[in-house]
Amino acid sequence: MKTIRDIYEDQFRVTSIPFASSNVVIFTGIPLQQNSYKTNSGKYYVTIKANPENIPVLPAIGQHWSVKGTRQVEDKNIGDYVMQQHTYESPSHIECSLPETGEQLIQFIANEKDFRGIGESKARALWELLGKEFHATISHDTSASRERLRGVLSENSINALFEGYSKYKNLAYCNWMSELKIPASVQQRLLKHHSEQSINAIKQNPYVLVGFDMSFQDVDNIVKESLIWNNFALNDDSRLSAALEISIRKEVDKGHTYSTRATLQPHLTNLLKDKELVAQAFKAGFNKAQYILNPEAGTYHPTAQLLMESVVAKRLNALAIQNNLYNEHANSAYCATISELPYELTQKQAEAVTTCLDNAVSCITGGAGTGKTTVLRTALRAYAKLGFEIHAVALSGRAAMRLHESIGFTTSTIAKLLRDELVGSSERKHLLVIDEASMVDLPTMYRLVTHIHPTVRIIFTGDPDQLPPIGCGKVLADIVLSKVIANTKLDIVKRQEGSTGIPEYSKLINQGVVPEQMTTGAVYFHETAKKDIAQVCCSLYEQSSENSRVMAPTKALVTEINKLIQTIVNPNGAMLQFKMNEEQLFMNLRLNDTILFTQNHYDKGIQNGSLGTLTSVESSDESYGEVTLDTGDKVEITQTILDCMWLGYAITLHKAQGSQFPRVIIALQKGKIVDRAWLYTAITRAESEVHIVGSTADFKVITERASNAHHRNSFLVNLLKRERTCDFGE
Repeated sequence: MKTIRDIYEDQFRVTSIPFASSNVVIFTGIPLQQNSYKTNSGKYYVTIKANPENIPVLPAIGQHWSVKGTRQVEDKNIGDYVMQQHTYESPSHIECSLPETGEQLIQFIANEKDFRGIGESKARALWELLGKEFHATISHDTSASRERLRGVLSENSINALFEGYSKYKNLAYCNWMSELKIPASVQQRLLKHHSEQSINAIKQNPYVLVGFDMSFQDVDNIVKESLIWNNFALNDDSRLSAALEISIRKEVDKGHTYSTRATLQPHLTNLLKDKELVAQAFKAGFNKAQYILNPEAGTYHPTAQLLMESVVAKRLNALAIQNNLYNEHANSAYCATISELPYELTQKQAEAVTTCLDNAVSCITGGAGTGKTTVLRTALRAYAKLGFEIHAVALSGRAAMRLHESIGFTTSTIAKLLRDELVGSSERKHLLVIDEASMVDLPTMYRLVTHIHPTVRIIFTGDPDQLPPIGCGKVLADIVLSKVIANTKLDIVKRQEGSTGIPEYSKLINQGVVPEQMTTGAVYFHETAKKDIAQVCCSLYEQSSENSRVMAPTKALVTEINKLIQTIVNPNGAMLQFKMNEEQLFMNLRLNDTILFTQNHYDKGIQNGSLGTLTSVESSDESYGEVTLDTGDKVEITQTILDCMWLGYAITLHKAQGSQFPRVIIALQKGKIVDRAWLYTAITRAESEVHIVGSTADFKVITERASNAHHRNSFLVNLLKRERTCDFGE
C-alpha cells in the first residue's frame, strides 16, 4: 500500500545506485539515525529520485545525505518481515556530506571510485594514522601532508587520495548553491573557474552565473526569491551587462560570429521587457570582457569567437603567402603521377592539381560530379612521391571511410586526429587534407590549426553552396569569398553513359532552376500530400531497406518516420532492456534496428551523428548490449551511451552532412530551414538514387527562393583580407 505523507526529513548513507542517466538518478540508502522513524518492523530505507542537475554531487556508495520534502511510503515484503521504502522524488532540499569519522569513512574511501587504488586496508591504515585530523590533513595538498602520508601510502595512492578528496572539498559550496537551485553543471563550471571564491563571486554579482550557462530568467528568479539580494536594482549594470552577453550568445547559437545592435535589440527586449533598460544595457555592457565593440561598424564581437577567427586567419594567411612552390621536384612528381593514371585529366583538373602543389594552402571546390575526388586523389599521389606524410580527415566516421575508399590513403575523423599527438614538425613534411570542409565550423577549425605545426600544408575540399556548419562560422565559404587562398572551382558536370543524373539535377537546384522533368535518371519525384509524406517515405524505404536513408527537415517528422519504418521492417526484434530501481524496463530500440547517436563520446569512438546497427541486446554487469558502427567498430551500451541513442532510419539533414548513402529519400516540406541549399545538400547526399517526396508546388517555391544558407555574420573573411582587425577593441 502506498500513502503520500507530509513534508519529512531523513539522513541516510548511500548503499546502492540502481539507475543513473543524464536525466534522472536513483539512489538508495539506510538511515543514519535508526530511531528517527519507526515502522512495524523497525526498519526502512530511503530512495531518492532526482535530476542530476539538481543535486550537488553525483551519488556514490558510502556518502552521507540529508533530504527534505514530500515522501511516498510503500510497504515492501522482505522475507518474513515488512520493510518500508521512503521515496523522495525531486525533494525540496537535499545535500551531501562526507562521513566524518571511523568505520563509515573507511568504507567510503575504500568503495568510492574517485579514490582509485585505495582499498579497505589502506583506508583503515589512513584512519589509524590520522584519526580526527583526517579532513584537516587531506583538505590541503602540502609537502608536509604528503610526507605524513608516505608512511602508509605509495606516491600514486597519495595522488589518488588528494585528487579524489578535491571533488568533495567543495561540497559545502555545492550544497549552498543547490539550495539556491543552481544546476550542478553550472556549479562545476563555476567552481573550476572561481574555486573557493565561488560563493563570494555569486554574492557580489549573481549574474556571473550567466557566463557559466545559467539562463538569465533563472538568475532573475534566484535574485527575486533570495534575501541575499533584497536591494538589487533592475537597472544594475551587472544585470544589464548579463542580458547583453546572453543576447550576443543567442546570435552565436544561430551561427553568427558577430552581431549588430539591430539583431541584439529583440533579444534584449525579450529579456528586460523595458525600452529604457534596453538602451541602458548597450551602455552598461560597453568594454566588458565578454565581447569587443567595433565603434566604426557598430558590431559586437564575442571575445572567444574573435580570438578563434584571428588565430585561424593568421595561420591561413601565413600559409597563403607560401606560393610558387611548384619546382622541378614537384613537376617530376606530377608527371610521374599523371603517367600512372588510367584516365586523362581535363585542363581544369590538371590546373587544380598543380595549384595544390604550388601553394602551402589551397582549395578544391565544386558540386557533385565535378571531379573533386579525382583531383584530390591525383594531388595526394604526387605529394606522396614528394615525401609528404598525408593526414586526411573528415567530420564523420562514414565520410572518413568514404574518403579512404576514394583516395587510397589512411583517413580518420577530425575528432580522432585531435585526440592524437600534434601533427607535424620542422624535420618532416606533412599535409593535412580536410574533406567536406563546408561542414567545419569555426571552433573546429581553430582546434585544427592549433593542433598542427605551422609548416603543415593544408588542402580544403568541399562545396561552399551546401548548408553551413551546425556550429558558428562558415570557414570554407569565407575562404572562397576572401580570394586570398588559391581555390580551383570545378563547375563542369559531365554526363556519362549510365550515370545517375544526380549531379546535373543538383546543379540546377543550386542555380535556382526547377528541372524540366521532375523525375529523370535516378532521381524520382513522388507527388505527395503533406499528410502522407511520412507513409510514402516508409514505403519507399521498405523497397530497399539495406541501402536507404530518409532525410527530413524536422525532428518531429524524423520521429514519425522512424516509428513507421521500425514497425514495418523490424517489428519483432528483441527490445533493448535495462533495470531501473529494481524494475525491468524496455526502450523502443530493437535488435537489428538502425541507430543514430546524438552526442559526442569521443572516448567511445562515437560523435553526434554517428550511425550503426543494434547488434546485441544481451545485458551484462557492464553494459546493456552492443552497437556496431558503420565503420565496423563496436560500442558497448552503457547508461551514458543509452541516453544518446535514437532510431536512425530517418535523420535530419544536419546529421547526414559529411556522409553519403546509396539511396536517399527526401521528405520535402516547406519550413523555416528548408530552402534551396537544404534541398541541394540533401540531393548530394545520394550516391546512386534519390527519391523526393512532397508537392511540386513546395518544390518550386523552395528551389526558386534565394538561399539563406550563408547569410551569417562572420568576420573571418575580413581578417583573411588583412583588413583592420582587432585594434578597434584596444
